[in-house]
Amino acid sequence: MSNKKDTPISFKGQHFYIGLDVHKKSWAVNIRNNGIRLKAFSMDPYPEQLKRFLGENYPEGTYHVVYEVGFCGFWICRDLREMGMDCIVVNPADVPTGHKEKDRKTDPIDANKLARELEKGGLNCIYIPDEADQHLRSLSRLYRSAVKDTTSVKNRIKGHLYFNGVELPRHTSQWSGKFIAYLKSLPLDDGPAKECLMISIDELEQRRQTTIHILKKLREYVRDHLEPSVFQNLLTVPGVGLKTAFVLYTEIIDMKRFRTLDHLKSFVGLVPSTDSSGENDWVRGLTYRKNKHLKHVLIEAAWVAIRQDPVLLHKYNKLIVRMKAQNAIIKIAVKLLDRIRYVWNNNCPYIKGVIQ
Repeated sequence: MSNKKDTPISFKGQHFYIGLDVHKKSWAVNIRNNGIRLKAFSMDPYPEQLKRFLGENYPEGTYHVVYEVGFCGFWICRDLREMGMDCIVVNPADVPTGHKEKDRKTDPIDANKLARELEKGGLNCIYIPDEADQHLRSLSRLYRSAVKDTTSVKNRIKGHLYFNGVELPRHTSQWSGKFIAYLKSLPLDDGPAKECLMISIDELEQRRQTTIHILKKLREYVRDHLEPSVFQNLLTVPGVGLKTAFVLYTEIIDMKRFRTLDHLKSFVGLVPSTDSSGENDWVRGLTYRKNKHLKHVLIEAAWVAIRQDPVLLHKYNKLIVRMKAQNAIIKIAVKLLDRIRYVWNNNCPYIKGVIQ
């Protein structure tokens, strides 16, 4: 019988690349090392279990993990980083994919693809905000969702009234308390039609209270936690009100991460989608890659800005001579975005231009 003791195995200095296809109830895991696929398996969705498995099978190795951004957010990445792993989160659209992988899409294939591309160094991590900024962003998006829900209930009420032959007075964009009282007093027959109206009005009032409550919480957080100068400077930009400033701050968070205006434009979605081959060039309009929250509010702000800034109005009037108003306002939105970037980076208020 041999008396030799087993020498502990160490993978110190070895790099392991782990691709995760994450789901609510399980993760598909693929591990690669030096171009070799080592293991492919499914596991429970817990970072500590992954850490324990790697430590038992490849002790003292250097672990690099990647998964696609989605419903699970960034908590997995944060937990793995706290455990000492190098973890990145990527945009699914930016992961190189072969035709076979598109034709036969399964969780193990997706995990293998991620691990393979991570080992090649062909993946770039998206921006990961800290938890406080992420929570503020969620609150801002919740506010916009609440506004949309309120608008949906208003449209349902108007549709119900028109369906029953009740015509609303003109200029009813602002649904004041007086107008709500008017709706409640409309002469609909007692019964289901009246009940439908009253239930919808009750729902509208509840949603409005929810929207007001969210806005109040946003204001409190900005007042108590954010640097006042940044937010106040944003409010000096023409077209940027309190709600637009909330969206700008919570979606961008760190303006310094955008090295150039083109980088920022691409993030927002104010760049063209192009197709160039040989001597042929096609422009298909604005790209589908965008931050839908920012793009929407910037275009809205541009329409307001041309009424407040004479230089922007002058530029807009020159543009509509040779293009449609919808295209002209996009160019104004780009100029407005450039001004927002300058105000943010230089921590100074906006100064309106003067036409010579």
